[in-house]
Amino acid sequence: MTEKNRPAPGLRQRKKARIRRALADAALRLFLERGYDAVTVAEIADAADVSVPTLFSYFRSKEALLFDLEPEIDAGLVAAVRQRSPGRDVLDAVQEYLMSLPTADPREREQFEAFLGLVHGTPALRVHWQQMWLRHADTLADALAADRGLETPDLRIRAVARFIIDAVMLVTLEPDPPAALADLLALLRSGLDAAGLA
Repeated sequence: MTEKNRPAPGLRQRKKARIRRALADAALRLFLERGYDAVTVAEIADAADVSVPTLFSYFRSKEALLFDLEPEIDAGLVAAVRQRSPGRDVLDAVQEYLMSLPTADPREREQFEAFLGLVHGTPALRVHWQQMWLRHADTLADALAADRGLETPDLRIRAVARFIIDAVMLVTLEPDPPAALADLLALLRSGLDAAGLA
């Protein structure tokens, strides 16, 4: 089913999305104001006007509150590979998707830099951030393997997926992340061409 033909989310789905967004927004605001360790899940739930059990029905941990886009990024990476137009280069499709994320939006830059400062300055968040991106690399590797008709990704496909995801992590603090990512993916493309894997 294409995006155009997909039915609009119902009232229940919209309400769930609003609660999820309210929790994530409250967590980020409180963490930035007071520091990650100083904020409790009860305070976050209260700020979003929900109960603590409701909070944990949306987010499995305190860390996960800050990484609320993780499921969407996973789904977006798969869709970028599977739903690209016929003949379209997979790297171009993945790059376009990655550059559509809020983290690449110049208007969100100041808040994203504050978010990164919080993540890199908090050991538990830094570990979660790194593990999250490794999971994204695994998801991308599976999608790339399926695109080539393979049941599981081989070493080269896993390496390509890891390079792409590492590139995303490396460019986050560059002055122009989209240009920096394009440069790194061009480097990857030249390597793939040389190896006959493009």
